[in-house]
Amino acid sequence: MPGLDVYDVLRSPHTDADFEVVVVKDATGRRWIVRAPKRAAAGAALEAEKGLLGALARAKEAGIVTFDVPHPAGAAELGTDEGRAVVYTEVRGAPLLLAALQPGPGLAAAVGQALAEIHELPVAVVEDQGLPAYTAEEYRERRLTELDAGIQTGKIPPRLADRWERQLENVAWWRFDPTVVHGDMGEHQVFVADGTVVGIADWMDARVADPADDLAWLVASAPDDVLDSVVEAYHARRRELRDPHLLDRARLASEMALMRWLMYGVRTDNADIVSDGEGMLTDLEAMLFDEAEEA
Repeated sequence: MPGLDVYDVLRSPHTDADFEVVVVKDATGRRWIVRAPKRAAAGAALEAEKGLLGALARAKEAGIVTFDVPHPAGAAELGTDEGRAVVYTEVRGAPLLLAALQPGPGLAAAVGQALAEIHELPVAVVEDQGLPAYTAEEYRERRLTELDAGIQTGKIPPRLADRWERQLENVAWWRFDPTVVHGDMGEHQVFVADGTVVGIADWMDARVADPADDLAWLVASAPDDVLDSVVEAYHARRRELRDPHLLDRARLASEMALMRWLMYGVRTDNADIVSDGEGMLTDLEAMLFDEAEEA
């Protein structure tokens, strides 16, 4: 970035197994986000995201969405197979604190409205960037394939595997209209200010798929009354008929996310992640089936 006078560099808490992330302060006090991929697949995802961010910025200018997204402002070759590091503008606001959400028409409703805006985007926004697009049946089959791969490791508790297989084979659950989805939604991706959602970051997993995926984090962690407020505002903003099994699939997605974490450890040969995933799955099995026995 010609002319950028760097004053300070801070390591970001969003550094993970795929990316090194830092916050750069320039001499004017403005902050920039720099992300450097650690793997070739992460670098490819970073490049695919760049075109989508441009399309989302145009959607904001047209009033189709009310939130901002990061804007790629520069890039640097790393000289390795991983690809390029990318510099972004920083989305204003602070990351959402799910624990601070209160039920009612305030911020919880704003979260629901923002999710609905994503799902109301024209699917061409994603498809034109060459990102994945699935029919409902293709997505159900994809989940079944993921489950089969997990079962083959021998690390998935059998009762969990049986539960997920039954739900995936219940075709009544899977009659939904695919939408644009963020694909990696959580409180760290949602930025808030003045009681509303002002930005959404980290679009590398965007696709046309099941809208339930973007509600999975809320189903897993939000109190019931907060979830009700989010979902009520979400449905009020959507034009499609209500999906009776939206939250059922969101709950399933939140559970299977633990298996995907374990499988990431298997693919990258990371014993710590595998152990962490196995422990979380064991805890989930105990919670689900202890509750069932008590009921």
